[in-house]
Formats: sequence, C-alpha cells, structure tokens
Amino acid sequence: MPEERESDHRPSPDALLKEAQRESRGQLKIFLGAAPGVGKTYEMLASGRTRLKEGADVVIGVVETHGRRETQALVEGFEIVPRRKVAYKGRQLEEMDLDAILARKPDLVLVDELAHTNAPDSRHAKRYMDVEELLAAGIDVYSTLNIQHVESLNDVVAQITRIRVRETVPDAIIDRADEIEVIDITPSDLIQRLHDGKVYVPDTARRAVDNYFSPGNLTALRELALRRTAQRVDEQLRSHMRAHAISGPWAAGERVLVCISEDKRCAALVRYAKRLADRLRAPWVALYVETQRSFQLGDAERDRIAEVLRLAERLGAEAVTVPGGAHIADDVLSYARAANVTQIVIGKSDRSRWFEILHGSVVHDLVRRSGNISVHVIAGDAGQPASEETRAAAPLPVRREVRAYAEGAFLVAAATLVGVALQRLLGLQNVALVFLTAVLVSAVRSGLWPALATSVAAMLAFNFFFIPPLYTFTIADPENVIALFFFLVVAAIASNLTARVRGQALAARARAKTTEDLYLFSKKLASAVSLDDLLWATAFQIASMLKVRVVMLLPEDGALTVKAGYPPEDAIDAADLAAANWTYENNRPAGRGADTLPGARRLFLPMHTGRGAVGVVGIDKDKEGPPLSPEERRLLDALADQAALAVERANLVSDVEKARLDAETDRLRSALLTSISHDLKTPLASILGAAGTLRSFAASLTEDQRGEMLATIEEEAQRLNRFIANLLDMTRLESGAIVPNTSPNDLAEIVGSAMRRAAAILKDHRVEIDLAPDLPMLNVDPVLFEQALFNLLDNAAKYAPAGSLVSLHGWAENGHEGGHVTLQVLDEGPGIPAEDVDQVFDKFFRARKQDQVRAGTGLGLAICRGFIEALGGTIAVANRADRSGAVFTIDLPARALAPMLETTP
Repeated sequence: MPEERESDHRPSPDALLKEAQRESRGQLKIFLGAAPGVGKTYEMLASGRTRLKEGADVVIGVVETHGRRETQALVEGFEIVPRRKVAYKGRQLEEMDLDAILARKPDLVLVDELAHTNAPDSRHAKRYMDVEELLAAGIDVYSTLNIQHVESLNDVVAQITRIRVRETVPDAIIDRADEIEVIDITPSDLIQRLHDGKVYVPDTARRAVDNYFSPGNLTALRELALRRTAQRVDEQLRSHMRAHAISGPWAAGERVLVCISEDKRCAALVRYAKRLADRLRAPWVALYVETQRSFQLGDAERDRIAEVLRLAERLGAEAVTVPGGAHIADDVLSYARAANVTQIVIGKSDRSRWFEILHGSVVHDLVRRSGNISVHVIAGDAGQPASEETRAAAPLPVRREVRAYAEGAFLVAAATLVGVALQRLLGLQNVALVFLTAVLVSAVRSGLWPALATSVAAMLAFNFFFIPPLYTFTIADPENVIALFFFLVVAAIASNLTARVRGQALAARARAKTTEDLYLFSKKLASAVSLDDLLWATAFQIASMLKVRVVMLLPEDGALTVKAGYPPEDAIDAADLAAANWTYENNRPAGRGADTLPGARRLFLPMHTGRGAVGVVGIDKDKEGPPLSPEERRLLDALADQAALAVERANLVSDVEKARLDAETDRLRSALLTSISHDLKTPLASILGAAGTLRSFAASLTEDQRGEMLATIEEEAQRLNRFIANLLDMTRLESGAIVPNTSPNDLAEIVGSAMRRAAAILKDHRVEIDLAPDLPMLNVDPVLFEQALFNLLDNAAKYAPAGSLVSLHGWAENGHEGGHVTLQVLDEGPGIPAEDVDQVFDKFFRARKQDQVRAGTGLGLAICRGFIEALGGTIAVANRADRSGAVFTIDLPARALAPMLETTP
C-alpha cells in the first residue's frame, strides 16, 4: 500500500532519538583486546596524542604502564590528574579522582582498565560507573578492556582458560560505546612479547605461557573479541540504516525468554540467554514463576533468585515475576505466547527419573507443548554466583516441620480413639473415613509431606487396631489387603490435592492481602491533606508491609532533606546522604546492596514520575545482605510509585497556588503602576503647572488669581498626600503590620475630626450628621477608625454630584447576640451597579464613573475594610432604597464597646 511504502522510507524515530541522546553525552571509545599485552594502553595513548596535536584538551585520568618503557614514553606530554589516595587495611591505594576530572572538564580523558574494581568507600564500586558519570557530564572517554571481562562471556572464558574472571563489565557498556577498536596481534607475536619481557617480568611471563597464554586459548579469545566487536559494528550499521531510512534486510522479530529458579546454575543460563539474544539481535526476558513452593524457600534461595534477576537486568533483560499454579510449564508458555516469545532457555533437570514420574518434569512439558516456540535445554555450570554477596544457606525451619509431623501423629491417635468408640455403630468401612478425615485435616494445616506421613500412619493404625487379627500388622483376609492399599492411595491423592489447594489458597491470600494493603494505601494518599501527612503515611506503610526502617527525603532549598521517617528520624549520616543525593540526581538505586556506594547503611531508591525524580526513599534492615527479596522489591517499587504520584500531585497543587499568587501579584503590580502613572502624575502636573504660572507670570496676576493658584497647589498636594497615605496603609495591611492601639473613645469626637479633615473635599456638598445621644464609648483605635471614615467621605464626595446631600447616621442596638453600634454614610450619587457590589472593597477596583468624576487609586474602600476588620467590626455596601445613591454600613460588635463613663454627681 502507498502509505506503508512511504513509511518504509522514513527515518526510524528510535534511531533518531538515540542519535540525539548521543549528541548530548560524551563519546566513548573502547580499545578492546583478546588478552593482556596486545597493546591496548599503547594504542589508547597514541590516539590521545593525535587528539592532543589536533588541539583538543586531553588529560590522563588513570593509565597503568606496568613498567613498559614504550608505554611510559607515550605518557610524557600529557596532563595527568593526580590520583585520589584511599587508606585500606593499612595500605594507601590510589584511585582515579572523579571529582577532580569533573571540575577540570577536559575535552577527552584517558581511563585505563575499564573493568577495575574501585577501593572501598569510593563513590562507585566499579570504574566503568565512573566512566558513565564522565560521559553524562559531556566528557569524551578513551578506555581499554579485555574480552574476558565482558559479563555475558564470563562462563565461556572460564571454560576456555579454566580461570574465572572476577571483575566484569556489563554488556550495556559495550553496546553504548560509540567506537570499538580491536587491538589484535597473532598468538605467536603475543607469546614472543611475553618471552621478551614486554608484558610481564620473566617468572610471571613463564607461568602465564604455561597456564593462560597458550596458542589455543589465545586463538579462542581472539575469536571472541572479533565476534563481539562484529556484533557491535552490525548494531551500529543497522542504527545508521534506520536513522537514514536506508532500505535493507531487517532482523526477524525474535524474542528470548530464560526461566529462572533457585538453582545455582541459573546465572550461567542468564549469560547464555544474553549471548543468544545478542546473536539473534532480539530483546529478552528473565521470567520467574512464583508458586506455592516459593513461600517455602529459605533465605539463601530467595537471595539467589534476587541476584539472578538483578544480573539479568544488568545485562539488559526485562525481569518479570508472575504468579503460577500447579503446572509451571503452562504458566511459562502462557506468558511466552502473550509476549510473542520465540526462544525459551531452560536449565537441564538433574532430578531422578522416579521424581519426574511422580511429580512431572517442567523441561519435558515445555518441549512437548511449546509448539512453534524453540526450547533450548542447557546443562549449565554452577560456576560463579551472580553476586559475591549471596549469603550461605540458612538452616531449615525444623521446628515447624517437627510440629507438623507431631500434629499428624496426634490426629491419627485421635482418629483411632474415635474409631474405637464408633466401631460398633458404624462398621469397619466407615471407620476408614475417620482416618481419611485426619489425613485431610493434616493436609489443610501442614501441607503435603506431613499429610503423606499421616496417611502412612493412619494406614498402619487402621491395620493394627481394626483389621483382624487385631493388634498385629498381619492381614488374614486378602480383601482387606486390597482395601488397605486403596485406602492408602486415596489418602495420598486426597492429601496431595488438599495440600495443593492449601498452597494456592495461601498464595492467593498473600496476594489479596498485598492488593488490599495497596488499595488502602492509595486511599490514605488520596485523603492526605498536607505533604507531611502524605509522607508520614508512606513511611508507615512501607515500614509495616516490608518490616524495615524507612526515611524519606525531598528536595528543599536545593538540597535533599529528611522529611519523614518510621521510626521517626530527622537526620542521616554523611555516607547515606551521599547515596541519597546520587540516587536523586541519577534516578537510580544506590547504597546498601546496590552497585553504587554499597558502603551506605541504607538502600536508597528514587521516587520518580514522568517529570523526573520527586524524592528518595531509604530503607534499612537489621539482617545482613540485600535488604529486600524480589517480591519485596516489587512491592516497594509499587509503593514508591504511588507515593511519587501523590507527592507530585501535592507539588502541583503548591505550584498552582504559587502561580495564582504570582498572577495576583502581577495584577496588583500592574494596577499599582497604572495608578501611579495616572494618579501620581495628575496632582504633580497640577502643582507644577500652578507653581510655574506663579513664577513666570507673578507680576501680571491679580491677587485673586494668585490666591486661586496657591489654593490649587494646596489642594493637589493634599490629594497627593492622601494617595501616598493610602499606598502606605495598604502596604501595612498586606504585611500584617496593623496592630490597633485601642482605647475608649467618643464616636462624636472621631466623626468631628474626620469631618474637619474632609471639609475641603466636601465644600461643594451639603453634609448632615445625625448621631444618637446615648451612644456608648467605643473601644477602638481612633486613628484607624478616623481614616476609615475619611475614606468613606472621600468616596461619597467623588461620586455624589455637587450640591447633593452626604449624610452620616449613628445609633446603638441591643440584640440577642449582644449590643453593637451602627454607623452609616449615605450619598445621593448614581449608586453602585449590581454586578460591582461584591467587588467595591477589592484592591485597585474602580467603579465605572462619568468623565467629570475625579479619579481615585482604588485603594480607599479596601483600606476601610482592612481597618474596620482589624478593629473587630464589619463593613457592607448597598444601594439606597428611598432614592439614588449608595449606603455604607459599619457595625462594631459588643466586644468593641467600652462601658459608659459615669458622671460625677
């Protein structure tokens, strides 16, 4: 179809994205060799010198010359970053100073021995992790590596050389390399270099030739290096073709699945699956099926499963755990078909033929039922464990086993007593059902093996006490032999089925409990009001579900700070804080049991969402080794993801509120600038105009004209003074600096003082004051109350036409809630539009008015409300009912009233 053909010629978005990401990082070039002594370091220095001559800023981070004169000669002329000294067991170790290189920020840094293990207490456990941080900082890196240090080839190299390499580098590092240069010489030339003393000293060289550097070993290692490089080159070619829409043959849609169990050979299976996936250029999955037997595994087996799954993730696999039933093969095939898997890798079974006849074989079932899926059955090798931190096997819980078998014996004894009591009423056949009931009870309570033991004990007791001849294991009647045999078979089958149902019920109950806990946790997060409540609920939930100690850290003022913990904790030591910071910055786990900063006391994991990391959660447990099992790690990931979303939601609410406040501030700032630009310039212009006229034309002006000019200057200066006073009062209100200085005051005196101040602005209006004679003394601040009255009178003067009446009425009332004084200011202006009634007390709000009405700042009424509320009263506005105009009503409640002053007789 046309659309499909057109899309075939478009560049691949994934390839373009990879190229864009590569441009933002430093470039990594690996000089890969088949064995030590082929000249990797020499070639790296030579290439670095070429870049140096081209004008690049090149430094040496770490280079090991091993005393070779030719290599040492190439080091001269480079800037060498001093190494960091680390004290370890009474010795001084030297390591590459990562922080110094990051601060120096050269164009290119030369880093030898990529697979090197750093000294304890270093930021990263491995040197390749240091290189990753340098690349992330935009610094190019040249490094060296031998093929035996590649993680997926570890088993192959051990089989070839009979030596297992302890220091390995994940294949992902090679896959991320921008260039790989194979440093290759023939085996005979390398052996000659050994004899010439150019690789090791003579004694060491002789042992190396005898044990490691044999022609056969070197040829095999050389082939591995060339093949691994060819895979990377092929991947780079295909990426180039996709990025530039170059048509060509594409790899088939292969997908590899490796089955994981507690077997010691699983690490070798994972490495084989990695190599298979690389050959097929296919994604791959490490699958563990969790059955009822999983709950009976010891700590060592659980840790081994966790380590193998982590190894698979380090090698680039997707680690998956699924719940299983009675038939593991069906669960594996179900997942494989759903995930479109084409290749399954599984370990060869070493169980006996009788065991497979009784219990079945997962390997045989997979092969028979796989259909179009290819199954690779690998013998494997116990070899090296996935991690050196795996603990020794813990002793089995024998106390629980003994108790289970004891319960079975007790049930058989009880069934015997019940059978003896009921034998005459029920008959011999029905007594057998009593023993069968005991077997079922044992299977429900204790599982399969105690139930089988109970079956045998029940058969023997039934024979001894109920089948003639009694009190002997001899059976006289052949029919009883057949009946006894089938009783044992039925008991065994029933116990097996019951135990299986019990195991499934236990697993379902555990999963249901986990699901319920997660649901309740999500409800807690949804109902959390504040961020502190949210974090405390998260810490408590993680601690209670995983039985660990928890701390939660969030960024504050540019630094991570402990915000919550369970048990409560408000500080962590420097090592833990460094691990937490690294986790937050790199969005990867760090600390105890992780690859980075493993010396920390806690394991830190990022809480991240699509927007990035929002915080860090740290966990700690008393037992040694990795703090979490695979299922616990998955549960923690689920809890952390929910908490991260809740924290982000809280942060978003805070951001929205901050944005609203910022918008409000901007609006106020804009209104203030508008007000200042007009209301400040208008009186200033009038003052400047009048003053300029007086100065320039004083001699030609009459006495009345000069008096009018001086009056204009005085009036506009007073107007300017009121404007500035309003700004200052509003600033005091916004900052909360208004503290009323209350004292008993006569309302008539405050009104009179306000009228005198407003005399000039009310000179064109009629004024009427009507105050009740029995008004009590008011317990108010006279300055604030007078200013509020003055602003109301000023507002009336602005909007009421000249010659109209401005009235001021006051009276006292006693209601069921106590007494209060009411003061009203009424005018005969146009009134307030209905849609503006709720806004007249807002800052910078100005009602629509005619052109002849002088402008205001929009602050006067807002200041009125602020002052009146500070005095404990209320203010409201409405339109007059009897005529046109507005009425402002002030109410001061009883607590603002002072007792009447008693007159002296």
